[in-house]
Amino acid sequence: MTGHAADVEELSAALLALEDRIVVPDPEAGYAAAAEFERQAAALGDESLLMRARLRRAVMLDRAGDLAGATRLTQEVCNWAAVHGDRRLQARTHAFCATIAQVAGDAAKSLEHALSAVELLDDTATPYMQVSFRAALADALGHNGDMESARLRYRQAEALARELEQWERLTVVLNNWAWAEYDAGDLPRAGEITHRMREHVDAHGIDLDPTELDTIAVIQIGNGEYAEAEATMLECIARHEAGESDGADDLADYLLTLTRAQRGLGATSRAQVSLGAARSLCLERGLHEVLVRVHQEQAELHAARGEHAEAYAAHKVFQAAQKGLRAEQEQEKALLRHAVFETTEARQEAGRFRDQARRDALTGLPNRRYVDEELSTLIAADPDLTVAIADIDHFKQINDTLSHDVGDQVLVQVAKLLGTELAATNPAGFAARLGGEEFLLVLPATPITRAAQHLDAIRHAISEHHWHDITNGLPVTISIGAAAVSETSPPSQAGALADADRNLYAAKHAGRNRVITGTPPERRTRAYRDRNPDGGQTR
Repeated sequence: MTGHAADVEELSAALLALEDRIVVPDPEAGYAAAAEFERQAAALGDESLLMRARLRRAVMLDRAGDLAGATRLTQEVCNWAAVHGDRRLQARTHAFCATIAQVAGDAAKSLEHALSAVELLDDTATPYMQVSFRAALADALGHNGDMESARLRYRQAEALARELEQWERLTVVLNNWAWAEYDAGDLPRAGEITHRMREHVDAHGIDLDPTELDTIAVIQIGNGEYAEAEATMLECIARHEAGESDGADDLADYLLTLTRAQRGLGATSRAQVSLGAARSLCLERGLHEVLVRVHQEQAELHAARGEHAEAYAAHKVFQAAQKGLRAEQEQEKALLRHAVFETTEARQEAGRFRDQARRDALTGLPNRRYVDEELSTLIAADPDLTVAIADIDHFKQINDTLSHDVGDQVLVQVAKLLGTELAATNPAGFAARLGGEEFLLVLPATPITRAAQHLDAIRHAISEHHWHDITNGLPVTISIGAAAVSETSPPSQAGALADADRNLYAAKHAGRNRVITGTPPERRTRAYRDRNPDGGQTR
């Protein structure tokens, strides 16, 4: 392995470790790491690694709260992945866009992206992606109110996680599933899933992280298990303070959950202490959303102690804060929706770029790149497929005698006739421009004998076309060499095209303006030597 290849492989492995990491590191550190990966990828001149690192940087922007910036950065990655057919990067991009769309309040768009991410999974997808993206689709279905479909996807993700032994990822799947059930109002089912999550982590020696413990406690509170919830939250906060949490601002949320558990127990004094600590953190860190819920909980605490006047006053503070938060969130969502809209436009534009990259600019036919992407799959699936190479006879004479502009017009008209005539006889087939005056014709489910008849009809249509307006009477004809995929051993694109090209040369050698579908072995050998006496080609 060369030094450059080793550097690329090492960077790819480092990136993969970040891409498939369940617990995202501190946003600032993660952003710095992604930016450094970008710098290294640029130095290596590897675009694929560069775009992977760029998507990681976008994810870190999301973690830091700059969702609009993250979305805009994703546009470039989205374009590149679509144009280059990088399915794994496309899948990761759609999964990330699903998260952004959900935060933007567009549950339908989030579901669309989540579904695209799953549809793009293939053999290149990592086990993490296989499990995570199916679970994310379940999350999106739940957010759209379709819990029956969500449960099916959660079950699939759980089964796959067990099959692939993705034990930590399975914990996340069960956590999200439990929360979705809680959010849907099915508290008994949510409790049953958290119980299974507890059994799972005990069996595999996994420690629940603070976020997962918070989920369990919230569901315990919903089921009236206040003492258990307090114990769970004390464990949660202890682990957070020990550095096991990936979110520095999460402690205020955890203290609020603890307050609710203590209020449920009737321990209002302990609850007030916990709530006061949560309020201080909110004010210190500017956590407006959590602070609104702190105001709401304060009203509940006053009411629990029979302090009705104080409860009323606290409730008014809560309502005012909630109104202000809603206005702020609507503004943020408007900005995010615009960014998501830009990303959708970029994705559509990327689709157009990819289509353009697979089409010949002059004739509009598919090009060699399209052929290389599609033909091998067709050959593998269809033993009766026939391929043919068509070449315009004496095309150099047309260019030299009439001009290159006329030559281009001839190419365009021949391409149109090839496409039209082929579609009339074999709608599933296609014509492509291989380069210069050479075209490929692909005839699915067409044995060579029947294909010869179709191809001769196409040849005849071109020779009989009224060329006078373009060539001033100079005739335009084509020669065609065809080959049956079944006659190559083993069937392959290279073998089929080589046979078709050999037969095309035989058609040229026999006088042009004809179709040849097979040449005897001895003639094939002599024709190839004649064609390449000094490495050149004469057509």
